[in-house]
Amino acid sequence: MNKSLIEVLGEEKIFPIIRNKKADVVLNTAKALADGGIKIVEINVETPEVYPVIEKVSEFMDVCAGGVITSFQAHAAIESGARLMSSPIFQMSLVKISKDRHIPLIAGASTANEAYEAWKARIPLIKLYPITAMGGVLYVEDLLRPMPFLKVLVQGNVKINEAQAYLNAGAYAVGIGRDLYDGNSYSEITKRAAYLLKKTRG
Repeated sequence: MNKSLIEVLGEEKIFPIIRNKKADVVLNTAKALADGGIKIVEINVETPEVYPVIEKVSEFMDVCAGGVITSFQAHAAIESGARLMSSPIFQMSLVKISKDRHIPLIAGASTANEAYEAWKARIPLIKLYPITAMGGVLYVEDLLRPMPFLKVLVQGNVKINEAQAYLNAGAYAVGIGRDLYDGNSYSEITKRAAYLLKKTRG
């Protein structure tokens, strides 16, 4: 039986987020991550120019369309080859698209009530965003203490050296963006990705 992408993400633990308006940078960064062993990457859809890039990246790894807040973005991303969607918010229109198109949705939450409502709507993975502003590791511990059944992805200015602490606190996976890429060559990104996978799996 094939594993779901959410299950794969739970095994990898590290979820790289690419947010860049330059198509070549997005493509080359995704290739560098794939070379490091990453199977799923989030590509932010803040500009229309990103959809052709999603199509190219989806030829060699699974793509999660990130930052989705409108139905248009959701449909465009799916048509471009995205196999997952991630939103900073929780809204039923995206839940409906997710179910109709059979594309898993990672929905955002910033309060205990929002996280619980998303869980009741059968959201398979709940994104706590922006986690750093919400209280970081302590917030994850406090949230999961009364609701250990929640599967949460932490995201929002998370540093590489903080990943393990979030996982120890109960996070299902950790989204890392700028700290993985900024100022690094593509070969260095590959090395960092491989290092993180080995560390979090080990």
